Amino acid sequence: MIVDTLISARWVIPVEPDGLVLENHTLAIVDGKIIDLLPQSESRSKYRAESCERFDKHVLIPGLVNAHTHSPMSNLRGIADDLPLMEWLNDHIWPLERKWMSEKFVADGTELAIAEMLRGGTTCFNDMYFFPEVSAKQALKVGIRANIGLILIDFPSHWAQNPVEYLSKGLKLHDELVHEALISTLFAPHAPYTVSDQSFKKMRTFADELDLPIHIHLHETQHEIDDSLKQYNMRPLQRLHKLGLLRPNLLAVHMTQLNDNDIDLFAKSGGSVVHCPESNLKLAAGMCPVTRFLETDTNVALGTDSAASNNDLDMLGETRIAALLAKGISKDASAVPAKTALRLATLNGAKALGLEGEIGSLEIGKSADMAAIDLDTLETLPLFDPLSQIVYSSNRNQVTDVWVAGKRLMKSRKLTTLDIDEVLERTQYWSTKLKEK
Repeated sequence: MIVDTLISARWVIPVEPDGLVLENHTLAIVDGKIIDLLPQSESRSKYRAESCERFDKHVLIPGLVNAHTHSPMSNLRGIADDLPLMEWLNDHIWPLERKWMSEKFVADGTELAIAEMLRGGTTCFNDMYFFPEVSAKQALKVGIRANIGLILIDFPSHWAQNPVEYLSKGLKLHDELVHEALISTLFAPHAPYTVSDQSFKKMRTFADELDLPIHIHLHETQHEIDDSLKQYNMRPLQRLHKLGLLRPNLLAVHMTQLNDNDIDLFAKSGGSVVHCPESNLKLAAGMCPVTRFLETDTNVALGTDSAASNNDLDMLGETRIAALLAKGISKDASAVPAKTALRLATLNGAKALGLEGEIGSLEIGKSADMAAIDLDTLETLPLFDPLSQIVYSSNRNQVTDVWVAGKRLMKSRKLTTLDIDEVLERTQYWSTKLKEK
């Protein structure tokens, strides 16, 4: 049988079944889909291909899924570090955004973010920001998979003046993107403290009609909890429950300020938690009780948050921190083992976005979204367990090749659909602009 591509590797970690590590296996790909995963020795007699690739020192994994980003904010990396969240937002980030927000700001910041994510093995990202049509255009141009948030906030911005306009523009964008194979949309209300009950109810109606997920910052700081108790006489999760928004396709980002009742209420909803450990640590927002959620069979995914609050979009680093924090907080060295940590960064992220039938694991019938990691390096030798080595030892600079839907977007560390020099030039432009008083 003739196929488009045969990709062989020293190890293949499909993620599903859980913890499986295959040695000397080959992926057969046709029209961007995996049609077979079999031993290399069998592939030679079964298939012929227009392109054959061998990675004798690498491990192939599903592409990493960054379940929470604000990609244009990569332009703000390193501004106003070492501050608590609300001071960081109110006194620094939001004033800069009010001054500089534009289609160019979003286009250039998104492109910088995509370049960084691809170089780290991320093949899908879930975004929340203004001018979402611009971020979608950049993702399509590069060929990365993206979930584009239809932003909703009660405050005016350069993109929309009120909730009615936000929803109207978002619905129009959804209609424009509905047939794009690599782009999905979801509603993205910013947070309980920036969206009114009336706005939530209107959004819920459209979400029900279109069967779209909802992506929101939730229970991120104690300040958020205190304000909700003062204004609504209930915690944010209780308020969303009352509004009918706790549902299986809800992505709750951060979830650091929780009591037992909060955890039980959310677990019963069937929604997904998006854990952003590095951003939470940097902003001193608290820690998500990941092990507690996993014990309740709640789906937990990973996100980097923005490069302005992290300060990187390194999903391999996020995976390691997530595993180590869970052990330290629970005082249990077996909590979130390597196989679970990798699952959080791949298949669980896909599930949160409703894409588990398409990506997140290397299985027959799924899209060929994957990354090759070179494990024959000083930093990852000697090598006894490739899966553990990925989580606890490897770094994003060891990612050499990346594919989305079978198309190679990075080859031997060189991006194939982006000009790095042009990305750096535009980044320098914003660095100069943002320094202006």
